[in-house]
Amino acid sequence: MPKVYGTGVFDFRRHRVAEYPLDHPPPPPPLPSPSPSPSITLSDIQRDLLTRVAAANWGPTSERHFKPHLVKEIYDTELLMVAAPARGRKTVPLHRVMILEVSQYLENYLWPHFHPDSATFEHVMSIILMVNEKFRENVAAWVCFHNRKDAFKAFLSTVLRLKDQHQQRAWTMAEKTNYLLFMINAFQSLEDEIVSQTVLQLVSLRLWHSLSFGRFQMELCLNPHLIKKWKKMTKREAKGAKKGGQAFDPTSVLEVRFLRNLIEEFLEILDSKVMLSELADNSMEDQVDESCVLYCERFMEFLIDLLSQLPTRRFLRPLVADVGVVAKSHLSTLYTHEKGRLFAQLVDLLQFYEGFEIDDHFGTQLSDDDVLLAHYSRLQAFQLLAFKQVPKLRDFSLCNIGAIHKRADLTKKLLVLSDEELHELVCKRLKLISEDDPCSPRRDFLMEIMVSFFEKRQSQKEAINALPLYPNEQIMWDESLVPSINYSGEGCLALPKLNLQFLTLHDYLLRNFNLFRLESTYEIREDIQEAVPHLLAYINNEGETAFRGWSRMAVPIKQFKITEVKQPNIGEVKPAAVTADVAFSVASYRAQIRSEWDSLKEHDVLFLLSIRPTFEPLSADEADKSTVPERLGLQFVRGCEVIEIRDEEGNLMNDFTGRVKREEWKPPKGDLRTITVALDPAQYHLDTTENASEDIYGSFNILMRRKPKENNFKAILESIRDLMNETCIVPEWLHNIFLGYGNPSAAQWTNMPDLLDEIDFKDTFLDAKHLKESFPNYEVSFVKSDGTEITNPSAPFRIRLPDSLKRDTSALPGNSKPLSEEITSKEKLVVEAYIPADPGPYPQDKPKQNSVRFTPTQIGAIISGIQPGLTMVVGPPGTGKTDTAVQILNVLYHNCPSQRTLIITHSNQALNDLFEKIMQRDVPARYLLRLGQGEQELATDLDFSRQGRVNAMLVRRLELLREVERLAISLRLPPDSAHTCEAASYFWLLHVYSRWERFLADAALNEDKANYVKDHFPFSAFFENALELVFTGESFERDMRAAKGCFRHLSTMFQELEECRAFELLKSTADRANYLMTKQAKIVAMTCTHAALKRKDFLQLGFKYDNLLMEESAQILEIETFIPMLLQRQEDGHARLKRCILIGDHHQLPPVVKNMAFQKYSHMDQSLFTRFVRLGVPYIELNAQGRARPSIANLYNWRYRELGDLPYVREELIFHNANAGFSYEYQLVDVPDYMGKGETAPSPWFYQNEGEAEYIVSVYMYMRSIGYPAGKISVLTTYNGQKLLIRDVVNRRCKAFGIEPPSKVTTVDKFQGQQNDFILLSLVRTRFVGHLRDVRRLIVAMSRARLGLYVFCRRALFEQCIELQPTFRLLLQRPDKLALNLQETMPFTDRPVGVTGMVRFVEGVEDMEQLVSFRMHELYQMQMMNQYRIDEELHHGQNGPGNAEMPLAENGVQDTDMPVASTGEPKPEHDSDNVTQEDDASADDSKMEE
Repeated sequence: MPKVYGTGVFDFRRHRVAEYPLDHPPPPPPLPSPSPSPSITLSDIQRDLLTRVAAANWGPTSERHFKPHLVKEIYDTELLMVAAPARGRKTVPLHRVMILEVSQYLENYLWPHFHPDSATFEHVMSIILMVNEKFRENVAAWVCFHNRKDAFKAFLSTVLRLKDQHQQRAWTMAEKTNYLLFMINAFQSLEDEIVSQTVLQLVSLRLWHSLSFGRFQMELCLNPHLIKKWKKMTKREAKGAKKGGQAFDPTSVLEVRFLRNLIEEFLEILDSKVMLSELADNSMEDQVDESCVLYCERFMEFLIDLLSQLPTRRFLRPLVADVGVVAKSHLSTLYTHEKGRLFAQLVDLLQFYEGFEIDDHFGTQLSDDDVLLAHYSRLQAFQLLAFKQVPKLRDFSLCNIGAIHKRADLTKKLLVLSDEELHELVCKRLKLISEDDPCSPRRDFLMEIMVSFFEKRQSQKEAINALPLYPNEQIMWDESLVPSINYSGEGCLALPKLNLQFLTLHDYLLRNFNLFRLESTYEIREDIQEAVPHLLAYINNEGETAFRGWSRMAVPIKQFKITEVKQPNIGEVKPAAVTADVAFSVASYRAQIRSEWDSLKEHDVLFLLSIRPTFEPLSADEADKSTVPERLGLQFVRGCEVIEIRDEEGNLMNDFTGRVKREEWKPPKGDLRTITVALDPAQYHLDTTENASEDIYGSFNILMRRKPKENNFKAILESIRDLMNETCIVPEWLHNIFLGYGNPSAAQWTNMPDLLDEIDFKDTFLDAKHLKESFPNYEVSFVKSDGTEITNPSAPFRIRLPDSLKRDTSALPGNSKPLSEEITSKEKLVVEAYIPADPGPYPQDKPKQNSVRFTPTQIGAIISGIQPGLTMVVGPPGTGKTDTAVQILNVLYHNCPSQRTLIITHSNQALNDLFEKIMQRDVPARYLLRLGQGEQELATDLDFSRQGRVNAMLVRRLELLREVERLAISLRLPPDSAHTCEAASYFWLLHVYSRWERFLADAALNEDKANYVKDHFPFSAFFENALELVFTGESFERDMRAAKGCFRHLSTMFQELEECRAFELLKSTADRANYLMTKQAKIVAMTCTHAALKRKDFLQLGFKYDNLLMEESAQILEIETFIPMLLQRQEDGHARLKRCILIGDHHQLPPVVKNMAFQKYSHMDQSLFTRFVRLGVPYIELNAQGRARPSIANLYNWRYRELGDLPYVREELIFHNANAGFSYEYQLVDVPDYMGKGETAPSPWFYQNEGEAEYIVSVYMYMRSIGYPAGKISVLTTYNGQKLLIRDVVNRRCKAFGIEPPSKVTTVDKFQGQQNDFILLSLVRTRFVGHLRDVRRLIVAMSRARLGLYVFCRRALFEQCIELQPTFRLLLQRPDKLALNLQETMPFTDRPVGVTGMVRFVEGVEDMEQLVSFRMHELYQMQMMNQYRIDEELHHGQNGPGNAEMPLAENGVQDTDMPVASTGEPKPEHDSDNVTQEDDASADDSKMEE
């Protein structure tokens, strides 16, 4: 059985993407990490003083003697912000910190010499800065601390006491911000126990010692279950203090006062240091200290993080309320200042989480009714108090609640109180705030406390329903909500974060809703910025906006008119629906673009733009200072959804509702198109109430569309909003784990009820030996069905799982020892070897058989997947994830035939791969259904779409009825006995089953007659057309088995007819398709996007499923993983889902998030699979790869725990022979500057390297010239800019010789999930490592090749990066100049791998170009000579035309795919479209850390 990792405790030592601790020698001298500035080069940093200091003191050749004064000097001169920019938003000199971090200042110098007793302030702060930088770079932060856990605990204690120990030091604002940022990072790493053990003590129950007495009493009254715990804790503390001979003063304990001191320090800065108006210099009037603003923003982020996770929220929230953080922040000057916009948004987010609808102590979500009742009881109690004790509020106390629960009404009622009376009420009677609070004398503060405590808050459901789904211009260009792509990670944003844990399902959905909405807003913004400039807007002589240009995706509007505004639904204020007509012309477009506009259909999303450019073009200075909307002249943006589209004559176009019959469809007439659109009612209501003075809807003059694949955001947002409006039920066994709480192992199958005691593995095991190998820790005993032992067993097998396996599975999380080491004797495993029933006499009756020899780990994954509960399978590259998934589905279908399974993948390609393999298993095709757009790409003659399956069922019905007719004739019955499915069911009962029963009864009395079955089988005539003789008459038993097979064939035939009966009764295609999806299909497959888009339809149709299998789950966004779990309605308040099988690899690239801010700050690229792994949920890691040569696999298998090789890659000849023409099967090729240049960036983040592009194309041409097929070679790179450059070079150089382009020229990110025999990889960067520092990208890049991998890069840069060390250490054991064997051609080489042969080293790019040019010239001459010889032979008549032979390649073998040199113009057949094999809009450029 396999090991299952993740013990239920947090064992992943990482921040999101971590490294395992590695035992390796010290790294080489330091080199730079990525930087947003292109001004610093590699040579600059190598000459830098810091680099020399690093090499001398903590480099590999230094003695590493610790010098405390050096740490202080580096901190004071390099890390401390100098006085001049002290009020700026920079907290560290970023370039200096980056140099130190990459030089391993922390790992090799600061941490090894840290001692809590002797560490100086500068030493501790330097460690803090290095950790912060690692978090900013999104690399492992805590790894180096794990070798000294006790010291790290002492370090954290030192950090917490740092302010107390250095009170006399004047902390700069940058130092305070860096300190706070370290605390933020620490609380974001609660999965790491060495961090959580210390920091969680700061938010324990002891924190309540710092509450004011009134607030403390209130909290204990509200939570009486804590009284006993409190008394026990204080008694223990007092006893400890007495034992130590000290007075018991809990407020002096660090854990008690730390957070309160931090909050009070923040409030002091907010109140007295943010504004610079007190300075004498009038120019500073009303100016803000930017460094203080940044600190305040970071502190808001800190509190939001703490209040948005239950373990840190539980006891902290009363403290935040006691101090009045939100009220004081609302009343601060910064809240309303123009520079405080981000701060104000963060304060509002903090207020939301402070009042979040959850029971803090039990973690249960409060319903709207619970919240409303709590509000009413709170207000009624206040009214009662006012009636008895505050005479001036007598009128208030008699009001109905509806008259006083709004902020304005409540404020008005409280105005009757004097300042003293208000102070008495708030501080002494209600005890909402302490009398000692510095702000307690302020009336505005007391009013804010009162009103915010008693006002009715808008519920989450109301807020989300009132929110427009389409973004508008205000949100689009708000940098604090939708930052531009160049987010560096230095500041904070007003965005929610996807953490390890969530408060409730509503919290989870709300965060994902906001992030998904803003991510789609960013993409829409990019599309607008791309489309609008092409229109060339200007103001004409009439003063109206006109357009000189044209855009493919945007068209001027001829007319816009609101046609209907429906009355609001009951209880709502927004209209029920708003529709409008938009007219535009497609006359100016050529046919292709016109067809794109004409293909718009119902539910497509469009955008209405209002463009009003300036009368005079902006000057260069004005353009630099202006915002994007000002430069574009963009006034308003509103979204809409297509209802219908009509041509110039009013005819409906693209109607799929049935109003236009297919035979009546006509091509659209004229150039004018009119689209009826549905506007967003919520946005319309806001526009007509809050912006009533502006005629927004009369100003629209541009209609913009988007690419269909990128325009599905509205449906997904609607699905999330629908889930928030429902009582969504996650299966009870998964609920706590999903939110991140409880025992991570609770959903593992060993802890689940209703286990399958006996499993029929069908064709999983190829033979008895295979089964024994799969259970090495058990003594396997084979028995027959009657219990007697069998000596020569054969598959298939049934296994009754032993109790020890159910309890333990040897797979208990994190068990690294083989089970055989823990038990003295092997337990017996009883396996039943049974003889399967005869399937029938025809070839199509024979079941399809599995041919994969599954490894023991894969068998463990199959067993876990068949059982109820959560199964997680980590599949490293080439380990057979898909085969394992398919076998789980196969065995599950046969063991639970009544259950339905839903398959979800990220991409159509993966779904098709999975589906094609399912079709090769013993699952009837009629039970398979493929939904979505990628079905046509399936490599099969069968159509598995809904319409295709319906047609197949109807065709099958006719075939079966003909068979029944033939059966009737064979039984000498009228042929029309069964002309319908219903009649066939009666025919079965009356004429087939009755005959079979009589035959069985008679046969039981004649078992001694060998030929009885042959002579008396009632359906012999029907089976006369079988290919082989059905009955021999030699053995009663053998013939009886054949007879039962024949009857099974008939039974299956009539069962299929019964299944076809519904398609006979249902007349419409839609009804038949829906029946197929909801009732007939047992295995339904779709992409996660399709699931999100169609969720509402699935619910309406009553779609049901019992099991969910998700492939590529580490590449799917959290919310896109969650939605497929809820595509069905609950049954009696319970979720029907029984199994959830997640298969993926968190060591490869995460989901694509185009905006870096959402990826870095909000962790939006976190998949549910990765989060479960971080939480410690048990998982099975497949441990044998069958893709690549073992030597190539070594480049990435260090990232996995026990990744080995399948026998196939160790034994097959193809993996033992060297690559023809190359001395090594993998090699790193150092590429120096080419024509004086290394990397270039024509535009930001569009990195290119011409030298590597030319080198790679030369190598590709060399490979083609010696016979490598183009389809076996792929060219990969890490940046989009380089991808396009390589394609250009391929087109320029290869076309001249008629060379076919490579099978793929693409990015590493796009190539994930694919493979090829030979990979040429360009790493591009020469200044900074770039985003390859994310080890997940490195793993993907290294694991794409099967036989040959050649990496082209700048050696001096990449060999220094600590994250890449394990891979580059292996690469650099070989020469860094490309080593060729020029005598060899493909495929003729017997040279084994490891033997280099006659090596010819390539000196550089130019050398390789000359070599290729010479070889191409040789080929050209040889081909011309061959052609000349053939022409001569034809001319002299020595050979007829039919005898002319194909020209031979250099190796004497005919090769029709060899390149042929062109004698004139380049051949036209290989244009740029041939090379551009996929959409250029690859998302990988957005995955950069700069």
